[in-house]
Amino acid sequence: MLRHAPLGLGLMTILFAQAAAAQGKPDTPPKSASMPSVELKITKPDGKAVCSPTELRLAANSNVTINIISQSDSPVMLTSLNQFKNDQILHHDGDLAHAASGDGYTVKQNGKGVLKLRTLAAGEQEYGCASINNQKEVFRGKLILSPPSE
Repeated sequence: MLRHAPLGLGLMTILFAQAAAAQGKPDTPPKSASMPSVELKITKPDGKAVCSPTELRLAANSNVTINIISQSDSPVMLTSLNQFKNDQILHHDGDLAHAASGDGYTVKQNGKGVLKLRTLAAGEQEYGCASINNQKEVFRGKLILSPPSE
C-alpha cells in the first residue's frame, strides 16, 4: 500500500498546480516590486453609500493592497469592471465576500477588510459602491491607473 504513496503524492501535486493555474492568477511579474497600500472608506450619508476617495489612484500593472473600512449600517457592493475578477485578486480577508457577478465585493455592514490585487493596464474607468438596500443610488468614482514610477 505504501509503495504507491509517492506516486499518489506526485499526482496530487500536479493536480493542485493545475487547479491554481486554472484560476487565472497573474502569471507575469508586477511592474513594481513594492506593494503600496491605499485606504478606501465607505460611508452612508442620507441613505446612499459613498466611497472615498472619489478618485482612487493606483499604479497600473502592480500589486496593491486596498484597506477597506465601512461605516455603513448595511452591506455595500463595491464594483469595478474587470478589476475585481478572480484573475486579478491575489488575496482578500476580513468582512469581504466576492460577488457572484465576479465584478465586485460585498462589504459587510460596519465591516473592515483587506483586498490585495493586481491592477489592470494604465487608464481610467469607473468604480462604484451601492448599498445592498438601495441599489438604485450608486456612487460613481474614478479608478485612475497610472504607470508605476520606476
